[in-house]
Amino acid sequence: MMRLQILQRRRFTVLFLAGTLSMVTAMTLIETSSTFAATAKKPKHAATAAETTAQRYAEALGTGNKVGVGRLDFACQYPLVAAAPHGIKAYPADSDLTYDSCWQDLKAAHAPTLVRSDVGMEVLWPSNGDLVFFSEELNRYPASAFVTDSLGLTPPGTGFHIRIVGSTPLPSASFRLRPNGPIVAVPTTLVKLAVSYQDPLTAPLTYAAGSVKWTNTIKRTRRALKEITLQWVVLSGLKKHGFAGDIAVVNLPVTSGAVAGSGIQEKIPFITETSRALPDSLVWWGPTDSPGLLTAAAARAATFPELRDRVAMLNRVLIIDPNQTEALMVLSRHLYAVVLREAIPFHKLMVKDPALALVVNEHFWNIYAQSTRIELSLGMEMGGFDKPTTADYLYRMISAMRTLAVVHPEQLDNQFRLGVAYRWNNDQEAAIETGQSLVKAIPAERRAGRAEALLQLAWSRVNKVAWNRIFDDSDIRVAYQDADEALAIADLPLDKFMAEYTKAYSLLFTPDRDNRALLERLTEAKRWFAEIPGQSPDIWNFFIGAESLKAVLDADPIFQPILAQAEEKKG
Repeated sequence: MMRLQILQRRRFTVLFLAGTLSMVTAMTLIETSSTFAATAKKPKHAATAAETTAQRYAEALGTGNKVGVGRLDFACQYPLVAAAPHGIKAYPADSDLTYDSCWQDLKAAHAPTLVRSDVGMEVLWPSNGDLVFFSEELNRYPASAFVTDSLGLTPPGTGFHIRIVGSTPLPSASFRLRPNGPIVAVPTTLVKLAVSYQDPLTAPLTYAAGSVKWTNTIKRTRRALKEITLQWVVLSGLKKHGFAGDIAVVNLPVTSGAVAGSGIQEKIPFITETSRALPDSLVWWGPTDSPGLLTAAAARAATFPELRDRVAMLNRVLIIDPNQTEALMVLSRHLYAVVLREAIPFHKLMVKDPALALVVNEHFWNIYAQSTRIELSLGMEMGGFDKPTTADYLYRMISAMRTLAVVHPEQLDNQFRLGVAYRWNNDQEAAIETGQSLVKAIPAERRAGRAEALLQLAWSRVNKVAWNRIFDDSDIRVAYQDADEALAIADLPLDKFMAEYTKAYSLLFTPDRDNRALLERLTEAKRWFAEIPGQSPDIWNFFIGAESLKAVLDADPIFQPILAQAEEKKG
């Protein structure tokens, strides 16, 4: 009996829960259905005539449709109506020159956005062709400048999307059709359109928000525009005043109201707002928007045959993502190679072995950085040149290397190049600190890498003392020790030669220079030099012909054997 009661209670409980669940499910379905029905019944906002007109006008601009623009532009239609005593009944034929004339006026208004001012290595993609750059306050540009055909819906632009945001009525616009004629008023609407640019690599540019203005000493940060909201002034009710169409967009004014001659020019049309961009609506492309595209662009840039195109594409990637690893690596590596090649016209040596060529070119700039430094300090803009200089390459690559060193400190190759670049730029302490950190980062078992790091550190110390001419600077003795340590672990004849040569060169700047010790080091350097693949007498003469070293060798007869050998082989 007890079991029967328990079973009955359990059965009742199950039935109760099942019933409750069914009720909840039913109520949920009813609620969901009601919500869906309410949503389905809610009418979608229908675009007004003013909104669709503004959108059609912007799309016509983007496709380069001169006729479509001319028939929707108030400034294009007004002269036709004003010239006809009774207005016009129909638009001019598609072949009429009116449309081309109106289009040229728009192009002239947009021209300031296409002015390129590429200086040094600041060029941006597209490196050739139209680059739309809003370098002034945005309210200085007509709204049409943001939807030009160079950006537009068909080539050459890569396109944009237009979305209607909304509209609000404005006080009526007013204008005269003829001098001393009656003033007419027409309904006016302010329409807002959101413009989204499809491609971050060709999107228009602006300066970043908050960047310093009105200065030539600071490079202002540039950004690629992703989205912006434009406002358009749209007039309606025009047909009764003699216009062929009833609605038109006021993009450029017919007259601005500026002072002309002895009187004040009447503003046509007189409106309370203008068609322009809304500065607070700017959205820029960022690192997370299209990371795959940026990586592919960096890889693509590395294949371009022209340096200008490579740098332009990489600069474009880096204004979107300043920490983009592939772009930083390609840019720094390629510019470093360019700086090395810039040494060849100066030393005029034909060095076939790649490893020896690298050392020769680096050494040329090491020595050059201790003296005149003009090629390493005078950029294109400062010097008034028509093309980038070695200094421009150096400045741009240091910036990229420095960023790469922060985001990827494990990239030791970059650390090598950065230390060298600091040295050439006469950033003495930075060069030494970079070399020290590099030596610490390379374990003892990596003999070749550690030897190279020690030699680079030694030359950073040498260049500091050579430039400052402070001969009691302890760095010169430490440089000798660095080179001596490199000699002990080096395996290749080229590394052993550079170690002995570095030791010899450092002795030049010791307060108690021992010329006999200097001769010994040069003799050892000459012995190792003879074993280097691709070596030649001209290259040896290049090393011992360094200005500071040559002055000491010529002044003391003890070095005659070294000089005589060089002259003999040269002869």
